[in-house]
Amino acid sequence: QVQLVESGGGLVQPGGSLRLSCAASGSIASFNAMGWYRQAPGKQRELVAAVTSGGTTNYADSVKGRFTISRDNAKNTVYLQMNSLKPEDTAVYYCNAYGFTREVWGQGTLVTVSS
Repeated sequence: QVQLVESGGGLVQPGGSLRLSCAASGSIASFNAMGWYRQAPGKQRELVAAVTSGGTTNYADSVKGRFTISRDNAKNTVYLQMNSLKPEDTAVYYCNAYGFTREVWGQGTLVTVSS
């Protein structure tokens, strides 16, 4: 089974930037899509950004223009560049690999935006 490991989370001030990485132990090209989800305290998990095997991207309205998802198939890694961070972005961010017959989740990385 493919394993996903997130990294890059931490504490950042409002207006700052972070780059999250999701490293897969296998080929991410074998999945239909890769995505980033987040769950803030007291809230439901939500899709932040996703990219399909064909390169199509989708973003939550709350992060459009600030976040960018990208993938490097050669490195089996997906990234989430987060700019102009707001306190509302504070959450545990999870990497997800979706396929028609299987789905894999990472353990999550905590992002805290606070002054």
